[in-house]
Amino acid sequence: MKTFSSLLFAFIIFSGCDHISNHFAKHIAKENDSSEQSNDWAMLSFKKTDSVNPILAPGNNSFIDPITKQKNFWEEKDVFNPAIVIKDGKVFMLYRAQDKTGKPEGTSRIGLAESADGIHFTRHATPVLFPDNDACKKYEWEGGCEDPRIVEDEKGIYYMTYTAYDGKLARLLVATSPDLIHWKKQGHAFANAYKGKYVDKWSKSGSIVSTYKNGKIIATKINGKYWMYWGDVFIWTATSDDLIHWTPLEMKEGQHAKDSLKSWAVEMPALQIIVPTRNKKFDSDLVESGPPAMLTDKGILLIYNSKNLRSIGDTTLPEGTYAAAQVLFDKNDPTKILKRLDHYFIKPERPYEITGQVNQVCFLEGLANFNHQWFLYYGTADSKIAVAVSKE
Repeated sequence: MKTFSSLLFAFIIFSGCDHISNHFAKHIAKENDSSEQSNDWAMLSFKKTDSVNPILAPGNNSFIDPITKQKNFWEEKDVFNPAIVIKDGKVFMLYRAQDKTGKPEGTSRIGLAESADGIHFTRHATPVLFPDNDACKKYEWEGGCEDPRIVEDEKGIYYMTYTAYDGKLARLLVATSPDLIHWKKQGHAFANAYKGKYVDKWSKSGSIVSTYKNGKIIATKINGKYWMYWGDVFIWTATSDDLIHWTPLEMKEGQHAKDSLKSWAVEMPALQIIVPTRNKKFDSDLVESGPPAMLTDKGILLIYNSKNLRSIGDTTLPEGTYAAAQVLFDKNDPTKILKRLDHYFIKPERPYEITGQVNQVCFLEGLANFNHQWFLYYGTADSKIAVAVSKE
């Protein structure tokens, strides 16, 4: 990856407008974009905080698991892929943690940590969302609850999209909370859509379109609906009236897929592909939603993760590299791509990003504006958590 010192950039001076999402740093990065077009719509000035990374590693906290009734060291194996919320002047991190006893690679649960500076975190002793003897057990046991993303509504209620994994199939679920600690599982995001036809199909990674305002990430309707980017292999979209019940967007009559279907996408041929993979590039094998999508004056900015296969993609990257890029959609039509980076802006470089449970992974999932800086949190090699920072 090209170093940030090689980028020419100019910072925007904030005018004091409440809508912080409309005033992120402008950068010119033509050398990273083969289209030779300005990338002033993208957020490209992030620098990894090498002096403190990784900021969170596996821990020794334990609790009594409600299913096994046994003491469980729920975060002793790996911690990664966090969601971020700014609340009461602090940064709250809800992160995926794995134990060493569950199957197939350890049961995942969602832990909670908080920080006064966005760098140094104090963990809560017990997880806040985990498999239990409830209606969602059939989806969550014993793979667990994975990869949260969190937004809030205008009333301050938090909505978490997360992946439930039963060991074989990933499913996109929703949970709600008034305080980030007590969560109510709302079930499968697509349970009521098309008579449940997508309940037993692979789904994950729900990134809800939001306004980043005064540190908060507030879900925002477009044309009377909430929108969400979701999925891996390809990125699809869905709409909702209430942030709980979602309807995936299918192709209209007469439409046909422009891209060849692969992997589990073959089982969902009616879905309209919003962000495809690209041959000869870093995002050749799959693309997957990152933090909650940001509604800006220029459009909807989505940071996304990607996986590379050298046989069809970027031959300069190691096999299986997870790097991240950005795409901009029309703010009035969330299905229409306006611009897309031709180059990743973060890739694995550090030892803790290169070697771990899954090698060569930077997986971006948490974004927050805090203390006049942007903090971008990501999982490293599916093993630890790191942060990159950009000043306003």
